[in-house]
Amino acid sequence: MPRAKVKDLTQDDYAVLADFRFLLRGFLAFSEGAAREAGLAPQQHQALLAIKGFPGATPPSMGELAERLGVRHHSAVGLVDRLVLAGWLRRATAPDDARRVALSLTRAGEAKIAALSSAHREELRRLAPLLRQLLARIDG
Repeated sequence: MPRAKVKDLTQDDYAVLADFRFLLRGFLAFSEGAAREAGLAPQQHQALLAIKGFPGATPPSMGELAERLGVRHHSAVGLVDRLVLAGWLRRATAPDDARRVALSLTRAGEAKIAALSSAHREELRRLAPLLRQLLARIDG
């Protein structure tokens, strides 16, 4: 981790960092609450979003999902098991590699993540002016 020069930090720098952390924690609390209201554990919501938003032409593998979520492979397997059981996710052998499991959302999973993502986008739009102000103070 790079070390900042302590003498370079001002009171405003501390205030910006504290405000930024406050906004992030507020957004995370909003996200967890929205997921629970939708009948998902927060980590299930994160998994569905990571799968839906995965870049590239092919669905993510179990290992790629684990990496995106910052969890170990076996934890991702357990999470996927629960999402499959709930009917929000399906797993299949990847057509290009029989050793690889491809993950994709079911119709119910698509509807769930669409509703949650819409609510999250609105919350981010609400927070955007505050975040812009903070980022401008960092650059300034």
